[in-house]
Amino acid sequence: MKKYSIKDLVNKIQNKEISCEEVIDFYIKEIEKKEDKIDAFLSLDKENAIKKAKYLDEKIVKGEKVGLLAGIPIAIKDNMCTRGVKTTCASKMLEDFIPPYDATVIKKLELEDAILIGKTNLDEFAMGSSTENSAFKITKNPIDNSRVPGGSSGGSAAAVGGEMVPLALGSDTGGSIRQPASFCGIVGMKPTYGLVSRFGLIAFGSSLDQIGPFSMTVEDNAYLLSIIVGEDDNDGTTAKNLEKKDYTKDIDSGIKGMKIGIPKEFIEEEGLDPEIKEVVIKDIEILRELGADVEEFSLPSTKDGLAPYYIISSAEASSNLARFDSIRYGYRTKDYENVSELVEKSRSEAFGREVKRRIMLGTYALSSGYYDAYYNKAQKFRSKLKADFKEAFKKYDIIIGPVSPILPFKIGERCEDPTAMYLADIYTININLATVPALSMPGGKSSEGLPIGLQLIGDVFTEEKIYKVAYALEKKLNLEFERGV
Repeated sequence: MKKYSIKDLVNKIQNKEISCEEVIDFYIKEIEKKEDKIDAFLSLDKENAIKKAKYLDEKIVKGEKVGLLAGIPIAIKDNMCTRGVKTTCASKMLEDFIPPYDATVIKKLELEDAILIGKTNLDEFAMGSSTENSAFKITKNPIDNSRVPGGSSGGSAAAVGGEMVPLALGSDTGGSIRQPASFCGIVGMKPTYGLVSRFGLIAFGSSLDQIGPFSMTVEDNAYLLSIIVGEDDNDGTTAKNLEKKDYTKDIDSGIKGMKIGIPKEFIEEEGLDPEIKEVVIKDIEILRELGADVEEFSLPSTKDGLAPYYIISSAEASSNLARFDSIRYGYRTKDYENVSELVEKSRSEAFGREVKRRIMLGTYALSSGYYDAYYNKAQKFRSKLKADFKEAFKKYDIIIGPVSPILPFKIGERCEDPTAMYLADIYTININLATVPALSMPGGKSSEGLPIGLQLIGDVFTEEKIYKVAYALEKKLNLEFERGV
C-alpha cells in the first residue's frame, strides 16, 4: 500500500484491484505493530473503520459512486470535534468530552468517504513544541524513539512518519504542523489563514490557528488539501468566493523562471544548527539547477516575531480557555463549597503546567495598564510584518528557509526550559502572524540520519506555487529515512 500515491490507491480501489477492507486491514496491522513504541494515538476506532470499509466495498461492487478518499484511513488531531467520538485536546479538562457535532473538515472528509481511524496525541490544547505536554502520554519520534516528534501536532506527524496511516490532519498556530513534519521527515502544510474552516477546531489562538494536512509526499499533501478547503457559513473567517482548486494539477510543470528569495536573517540566525544551514544551502543550489532564480535578501522584521507571537497567542488562549469553567461540561473537582471554588479548583487540577503558563501570560498582557504596553504593541508589529511579507512577495514567488533551528531533540531535554522550547519556533511563528501559507518538507539529513526540514513560504492563497517547488525538489532529492519503529 505504501508504494502507491493516494490518487493511485483510490483509483485501484475504484477499479476493484484492491478492496477498501484490504487497505484498512493493512494499516490496522501497522498500527498494532508500532503503536506501543510510538504512542501516536489517544483513541482508535478499528471496529467502525472495518465496518465502513466493508460498506464502501459493497457500493463499489454495485457500481455506485464513491468519494475521492474512498477507503483511505486518516488520523485526526484530537482537538477537532468528532460527533460521538471522544475529543480531549490531550487535557484532563476534556478527558470525557464527546462532541455532539463534527468539525467542518471532518464532514468534508466523510463526504469523500475517508475512513477516520483514530484521534492523535498532541500538546495539551495545542500548546507546545514536543508533544510532551499531553496529559495522557508522550509521543515518540518514529525515526528515533528516544527523541520528540515535535509539536503540538506530534501524534499526527508520528502516525504518518511511522507509516501507520498515509494521511493525517493537524492544526498550526505557530508551527505546530511544520515543525513536527520536519522532525518526522514528512510533508506538512500550514495553509493561508481562512482557506480551511476552523469550525469544530477547539481554539487556541483564533487569529492564528489553521488546520492542514500531513503526508509522506508532496502530491498526497496537495490531494488532501484540495478536499478540505472552502468557504464555510459556520466560520466567518473563511475566505469568500475563492475558486475551488485541484492543487495536484500541473504540480509537475517545473519551476523554471520562478523567483525564490532566502532571507539572510534565516541563515545568519545565531542559534541555527550548522548541519541545518548546510542542508538549506545545498537545497538552494538544487533549486538553481532546476531553473529557479534564487537570491538572498533582507527581511529584518522576522528576527523580532517571537515575543509578539507569544503575547498575541497567549492573550487569545487566555480568552478562549475562559469557557472551561467546569459548570456546563469538562472536568469537575470533587471537593468545593461554592461556585468560585468550583471553578478555581477545577481549572487548577485539570489544566497542565504549560497551559497555565500561557493563560497567566495572556491574562497579564490583556490586563488594565498593560494592554497598550504589550498586546497593542504586538498587534502593531503584526501589521508591519504583514506589510513586509506583502512587499517581499512583489519580487519573489516563494521564500525559503529552515523550519527549525535545531534537530529533533531528546525526550525530556527541554522540558524545564520554556524559553529554549519557545526559541525552537523562531522560523515558523512569523508565518502565522502574517497569515501566509508555508510547507515543511524533508530537505536533507543530519550526520546521524535525522531529518532536516525545509520551509517553503508563499503569498496568501498561492499554495499551488509552493506545491510546485516542493514537488520538483522532492523528486530531485529522492530522500529515504530509516524509520526506527
